[in-house]
Amino acid sequence: MTTAERIRNTQLFLFDMDGTLYLDNDLYDFTIDLLKTIRESGRRYLFVTNNSSKSVKDYITKLERLGIAADYDDFLTSSQAAAYYLKLHHADARLYVCGTESLKEELRREGFTVTTDPEETDCIVMGNDTELTFQKLYDVSKLLLTRPDIPYIATNLDYVCPTYFGSVPDCGSFCDMLYNVSKRRPVSVGKPSPLMPQLAMERTGYSADQTAMIGDRIYTDVKSGLNAGVLAILVMSGETTQEILDASEDRPDLVLESAAEILEALR
Repeated sequence: MTTAERIRNTQLFLFDMDGTLYLDNDLYDFTIDLLKTIRESGRRYLFVTNNSSKSVKDYITKLERLGIAADYDDFLTSSQAAAYYLKLHHADARLYVCGTESLKEELRREGFTVTTDPEETDCIVMGNDTELTFQKLYDVSKLLLTRPDIPYIATNLDYVCPTYFGSVPDCGSFCDMLYNVSKRRPVSVGKPSPLMPQLAMERTGYSADQTAMIGDRIYTDVKSGLNAGVLAILVMSGETTQEILDASEDRPDLVLESAAEILEALR
């Protein structure tokens, strides 16, 4: 089956955003036509992001600013995946969240109690904390060292978050700092876990054979697709270089220069 045929067989497109549909605050020129074509062909797309620093409301506002109309049902974030996981495994836990106010808002929206008091904490949640303080790192370090059995969850393990000038640290880098202190690794619910593609298929009713995960990172986006058994598409418009691709043990099902090739195939 050709690349175009594999793309045309896809009914549910799970798009990473930064590095795939835009870079920082610059929309790629094909993005609006691509999303419109998917919708007009009777297919479905979801925006699937590991970035827990923003709430869905924040993302809706950002996409509207970039010219993309979106609503809550168009998104699947690592914050939502964390809430889903916590409901399954730690439903009544009081959460110490090393994350942004937007992440805390998402978790409260799902019915969780968020506390800033380590003494009242039942579970630690790490996110991409663009509001990080030393006090948060101190509190989490103390919890990990004095309560070695406390549940410890991360929204994602991305090491960096792309910007127009390069990269800044992401949740995986913060978790590495805490590993140096505690020798503990968190349970990660974001990509590369299969949980987000699985949730997307559960929500929409599409099968793995009808679903594609598209992103610019092998170790998160592609690996999540591979772990979930869906079509894993790497786009070379963001973080991944040819050198990174050549050195990777994880092999994408398809490699595209950009998601513009999806638009070409659907046309």
